[in-house]
Amino acid sequence: MKEIRLQKYIAECGIASRRKAEELILQGRVRINGETVTQMGRKVSLNDIVEVDGKPVKMEKRKVYIALNKPVGYISSVKDQFGRKTVLDLVKDVKERVFPVGRLDYDTSGLLLLTNDGDFSYRLTHPKHEIKKVYEAVLMGVPSKDAIMQFNKGLQIDDYLTSPANLEILKSDGKISKVRITIHEGKNRQVRKMCNKIGCPVIKLIRVSIGNVSLGDLKEGSWRNLTDWEINSFLDER
Repeated sequence: MKEIRLQKYIAECGIASRRKAEELILQGRVRINGETVTQMGRKVSLNDIVEVDGKPVKMEKRKVYIALNKPVGYISSVKDQFGRKTVLDLVKDVKERVFPVGRLDYDTSGLLLLTNDGDFSYRLTHPKHEIKKVYEAVLMGVPSKDAIMQFNKGLQIDDYLTSPANLEILKSDGKISKVRITIHEGKNRQVRKMCNKIGCPVIKLIRVSIGNVSLGDLKEGSWRNLTDWEINSFLDER
């Protein structure tokens, strides 16, 4: 193997996504041949001994791509400092070390992808690729035509303007609405904040698809391997 950047190496080892690997480096939790590294740009090869949190890590030989139906009450991370259940508790029978691609809020259920392929994770999470994510939500109230137009143009949330999104009303009884929301960003609690912004708070939220991968009839708490077609539908666009 030729030399590659440290953060990419850590991602290829299945420890974390490339972005998360950069955080680990900056936090002083990574060593190369016994030397703590805190700066980006270092490169490593298979001859180097890389440690994360004092434990040696090696590149995974078999790439794994998983679709999980995450229930409410699980953290989308490898571990949680407060001892809460994480999505890895649902894939304990997977031998390879995997990590979640992006995140799904603690109180949101639905489709979450996991992998040990850092390039695959980067492809799905980098904003420039604009991977569509579709949610179905139950909202308090009924979004007005003006609110739907605001969704389409972008909403001012906290300190940023969201990219154009789509909101479609599936059904409503005048007090509660079921809607389909499509975005291609993934900021923290973004869908919930957008719905709050238009005065229709979320009661229930589930992610039903990411790109060409759909939740389908996958039972809550269960997982499956992605098909070759699903994997390639992301990678072929690089």
